[in-house]
Amino acid sequence: MTQRDYYEILSVSKTSSPEEVKVAYRRLAMQYHPDRNQGDASAEDKFKEAAEAYEVLSDTDKRARYDRFGHQGVKSAPGFQEFNNINDVFSAFGDIFGNTIFGDMFGGGGRQQGQRRRQSHGSQGADLKVRLPLTLEDIAAGVEKTVKLRHWKPCSTCNGKGAKGAGGYASCTVCDGTGELRQMSRSVFGQFVNISACATCGGTGEILKNPCDTCEGEGRVEGESTVKVTIPAGVRTGNYLTVTGKGQAGRRGGPAGDAIVVIEELEHEFFERDEDDIYDSLVVDFPTAALGGEYEVTTLLGTSTVKVDAGTQPGTEIRLKGKGVPHLNARGAGDHIIRFTVYVPTSLTGKEKTSLKELTKSENFQPREREKGFFDRVKEVFS
Repeated sequence: MTQRDYYEILSVSKTSSPEEVKVAYRRLAMQYHPDRNQGDASAEDKFKEAAEAYEVLSDTDKRARYDRFGHQGVKSAPGFQEFNNINDVFSAFGDIFGNTIFGDMFGGGGRQQGQRRRQSHGSQGADLKVRLPLTLEDIAAGVEKTVKLRHWKPCSTCNGKGAKGAGGYASCTVCDGTGELRQMSRSVFGQFVNISACATCGGTGEILKNPCDTCEGEGRVEGESTVKVTIPAGVRTGNYLTVTGKGQAGRRGGPAGDAIVVIEELEHEFFERDEDDIYDSLVVDFPTAALGGEYEVTTLLGTSTVKVDAGTQPGTEIRLKGKGVPHLNARGAGDHIIRFTVYVPTSLTGKEKTSLKELTKSENFQPREREKGFFDRVKEVFS
């Protein structure tokens, strides 16, 4: 056998753990197994080469001697075994070629899986997705909602079994009630058993003989039900909650799927949401913008009084800390940001026009001359 580095053969490093070495050997052994590569001498050589590498690297003492002295250090040591043929490999690693490494490749555990399948005649029900529209007020407060589900429900007549009475099922004659079909094959190194689920009974070992009249053997019927869900504050469109076992009922007693409640945030009449901040627009009259004053504004959490400073310009923003949307699964909340707009009347009486014309004669009512940076400030205000 060509003397390649054992670590290179298994594609592992010198610091790899025993479990990593074992996994690497399992992968190669399955790839070059003689039963999968019948008549391929090259695959057989690689199979034996991998076995020799594993025989050394899986043993702590042999691995230490190999790391220090190389191939000769382990081949001259007592207990080293050369693999001259396939039977030597299976003789040395008989436990590995059972359930320990190869498992289901040789049918290991097949009967146990068949027994698990026979516990239920039915199949898993599908998940059910339902959309739940929420207002920003709901999202800010956190609410409990009742959601209506239209889905498959277990049949009340047969309790979801699909059969009429206790004798509704009969033993499958194809698999003799085992739920499994076994096929034997022989190779140069022994006899193997391939185990598969019986297609006739679906691996249950029983055939439906007398179907339920209500559900016609399905074990489920269409219907409606409701479920209460608690929505935490701070959710957004696309977030979802999973209600276990409230989806589509399984066929013939199979487990039900889950109900997936997907959040859908409704557009607000006045507010805009950006992450957890809320943007609002407040229109103030010109006298208040010029002289200053107070306004009462509505937020998601109630009402608040805001101060309008004298000389407030259009586009000015004030920030109400913590009055926005609560952070999901975290403390605190976003802010409520108010952008000011100054109301300009479009219809004036003669007296009002006269008063305004008088005011325009005042220097304080004259627009400032353009100065350096004027347009930059305008862009910043209205951006």
